[in-house]
This record gives sequence, C-alpha cells and structure tokens, in this order.
Amino acid sequence: MKKVLFIIWQCTWGFYQTLIGAIIFLRLIRRKHYMYHGAIVTYWNIEVSVSLGLFIFVTEGRREPRRQMIVVHEYGHCIQSLILGPFYLLFIGLPSMLWCQLKVFERLRKKKNMSYYDMGIEKSASNLGERFTGEVAER
Repeated sequence: MKKVLFIIWQCTWGFYQTLIGAIIFLRLIRRKHYMYHGAIVTYWNIEVSVSLGLFIFVTEGRREPRRQMIVVHEYGHCIQSLILGPFYLLFIGLPSMLWCQLKVFERLRKKKNMSYYDMGIEKSASNLGERFTGEVAER
C-alpha cells in the first residue's frame, strides 16, 4: 500500500519532476531497471546520478556496494520530492545541480576539504534515504 501511495503522490504532487523523469526513462527503456521502494531505478552511462520524482537514474559505472549507497541517497531525494512537490526542482534540483556541476563549488569543496554530501540538501537526502529504506546512504 505504501508503494502505491508513493507512486500516486509522485505522479500528482511531484508531477513536474516525475514527467521529466518519465521522458528520460522512455529514452533509456532498453537499459537495466528495477523497482526500489516504489521508485524506478535505471542505470545510465552519465557520471552523475539523479532523482526525478518517481525515477532514479544511477551511474552504471559504479561498483557495489557504493552504487547501492548512491541509490539510497537518491531515494532520499525522492522523499524530498514528496515533501516539496512542485517546488522540488527549484529548491532541491537546481541547487543540487549547481553544487555538483559548477567549478566554483568544486574548488570550494577541495579548498575546504568538503564532501559533496556536506551541503545541507545532500546531507538531508542521505538522512531521509537511510530513514525510509533502513540502508546506508552515500556520504
């Protein structure tokens, strides 16, 4: 029942990010997929992993157990999507993408010896992923 509610909530309250995720999912339909606590995990060959509503896209180049820890972290972003709904992309997606991609933040992390997961949004995603799955997230 929880998984059904998760899916319904992501397809309504989290409509925008789930729609974007569905479009990417359809483009990657031949890739490996599996269900994870109601989310659809898809392997792709891009260096970063992403959560978009009902969908998690994880780098296939990672080895276990690290890849599973990343899935747990990305599932935490799914929970953030459930909480923020249409505001997820603005308050989680955009800052997370900038924190990951901009060279200025990469230099800052190196200078201050910070992990990518030290940012509040990312730390929160790992905490939520662990809380809702009972597994260890990437930190």
